[in-house]
Amino acid sequence: MLLWLLCVFCVFATRHVNGQTLSGGEDVLNQDVSGSDFLQRRLHPLFHCADVSPSPTVPSSVEFVKAADVKVIAALGDSLTTAIGANGSTIASVPFEFRQVSWSIGGYGTFQNVITLANIFKLFNPKLLGPAPMMTMHSRPTTVNETGFNFAVTGHNTLNVSDQIRHMIHTFKSYPGLNFLEDWKVVTMLIGMNDICDYCKNKILFSPDNFIRHITEALDMMMNEIPRTIVNVVQILPMKPLRDVQRPTLGCQLQKRFCSCLVQPEENSTELKELVEINYEFQRRLEKLLHSDRFFKNDFAAVLQPYLENAEPPRLPDGTIDLSFFTADCFHFTVKGHEELAKGLWNNMFQPEGAKETIETFTDPLKLICPPEDHPYIYTRPTDALSAAALSRVSVMLMSLLSVSLMFYLL
Repeated sequence: MLLWLLCVFCVFATRHVNGQTLSGGEDVLNQDVSGSDFLQRRLHPLFHCADVSPSPTVPSSVEFVKAADVKVIAALGDSLTTAIGANGSTIASVPFEFRQVSWSIGGYGTFQNVITLANIFKLFNPKLLGPAPMMTMHSRPTTVNETGFNFAVTGHNTLNVSDQIRHMIHTFKSYPGLNFLEDWKVVTMLIGMNDICDYCKNKILFSPDNFIRHITEALDMMMNEIPRTIVNVVQILPMKPLRDVQRPTLGCQLQKRFCSCLVQPEENSTELKELVEINYEFQRRLEKLLHSDRFFKNDFAAVLQPYLENAEPPRLPDGTIDLSFFTADCFHFTVKGHEELAKGLWNNMFQPEGAKETIETFTDPLKLICPPEDHPYIYTRPTDALSAAALSRVSVMLMSLLSVSLMFYLL
């Protein structure tokens, strides 16, 4: 109901000039990209890596997939991935989903226009399938021509993610030009923050046990039904610092409606301390699940990308929150925030298990890395599998030494 009222407000608060829609007399809004600040941004310098070539033949192993081998990109999640309100200009933008600039799947323009994971991959494979092409409106029916392979749904909890995956599988199988069996796919999933926002309303439904059960079911579905797939499972944010993101505006009051369990408790209250512990428990359970080799096989890997695990809101030199990273609702990210999320994810993909960077704050812009020359592949092998491989190598060495020793003994 709240979002419907905001939509009505948008309609009455906008006017058309020269084919563009102006909101509040100042903010440009069109179907390609939104926000006058965004349209006036300077182009990003081109990101160039020495090796942007695919493998000589299509790889059969998930451990040897280069960026240019990826043919399909997709995303699962909630309003952070639908990029709700990402133009960041006014409360009128809140019902709009700016999928074309979403951190993990946005396909607006090129890398120089906006940095998203999809636009980075397009530097390696310009024919990449799936980047989200345009804006949508929350709660209105959409088609794949509007969303691309951004299957995220605003407001979804972890219990809903399997529905998104079923939609994704159906789309993959029927999409023209997509070879379901042969094409390598990268799927990014970030979900769970709404579970924390809703935890105090139903502590059983949104418990850590149910969170990890739904994640496990989702990954099982993908592993069993989608061949040649790498799933980025992005670690959820520590959410308590978002309480500090405040403006004396109507938009900021929306926090109390869609994340009341986080925003309304008093500082140092028992309720807040419990929620913070639940947030940490979600993170711990996800780490435990994905450091095992449960979701690792020859043509599939689910990889925990931990870069957001300790992330704090960006701050200005005087120590106050840098509000340019946050939308009018003081909760979601603007394009500026989405770009940092995209860079952190790309970097984690090309860092090995145990050496993946975590970000303390987005105050200083991240610098993108190129795939290492000595390992130009997306890292996919989990900790337990690495340990097993090392143990196997040690066993082989010991057996070799034993054989040599036995041979000398017999001589």
